[in-house]
Amino acid sequence: MKTVYLGTSEFAVTVLRRLAASDHAPSLVVTRPDRKAGRGQKLQAPPVADAARELGIPVFQPDNLSDEDATATVLAEQAEALVVCAYGAIVREPLLSSAPIYNVHPSLLPRWRGAAPIERAIAAGDAETGVSIMQLEAGLDSGPVALQEAIPIDPADTYGTLAPRLATLGSDLLIRALDERTPFVDQPGDGITYAEKITADDRTLDPAAPAEINERMVRALSPHIGTRIALPDGAMLGVHEARLLGPEEDPPVTDDHLLHLDAEPVRLGALALTRVQPAGGKPMDAASWLRGRGSR
Repeated sequence: MKTVYLGTSEFAVTVLRRLAASDHAPSLVVTRPDRKAGRGQKLQAPPVADAARELGIPVFQPDNLSDEDATATVLAEQAEALVVCAYGAIVREPLLSSAPIYNVHPSLLPRWRGAAPIERAIAAGDAETGVSIMQLEAGLDSGPVALQEAIPIDPADTYGTLAPRLATLGSDLLIRALDERTPFVDQPGDGITYAEKITADDRTLDPAAPAEINERMVRALSPHIGTRIALPDGAMLGVHEARLLGPEEDPPVTDDHLLHLDAEPVRLGALALTRVQPAGGKPMDAASWLRGRGSR
């Protein structure tokens, strides 16, 4: 089956490589424009653009996929199917009706429709998640589903450990759906939840929240976004890793929800902050940060 692939992120790279090695290799890869990134604000290509060029597949990076010229470029490929995975922009008409669109969505639809399904599943404490191969339509991840498979979320899973497993599973399900022309079935009308985009408020740990809630959010945003907490002086301390403290810990765990910076472990109530990043600095273990703070 002749395909065109739309994707942007590292997650989408895994799916692209698998698709390129199949009988459905894309004739064109569409991805987002290069963006400035890092301290030097140098232009960087999306991960999918680099992977496509490595694979020898033409790359198209329109500013707006709905632009008439951009649409014409994609339609000129006369693809039998479009494949979308973490593209990062809404696909609109006339592309929506140009060919079947297989979307690789990392959740068990209709749970966690939307922008951040992996992060929201971890943060919510879900016992499992998975991948759905769905047909893209105008509604937000509301289209019918061809294939779906679940995997467990381990208690220690972070985004960084769970996302690669989901990308591999999604790749396998996508190829199977394309090979078998699996029919699409409407999603159930109940059990719908939405995975809203991660905001600055989501990143900031809430001292009033239970330690379990904050611990899950640390894992959900690690390592790609990261959480943070406000210090007494108003500066933000990045939090990359944390663990729940048990009743046997020394000093004894309290439920005061206060930020303790006077001894190891650095903790927020019953949550030990084990890997942190001071403003303008690099990630480090919390004990080293505490020693450096005490020497100032």
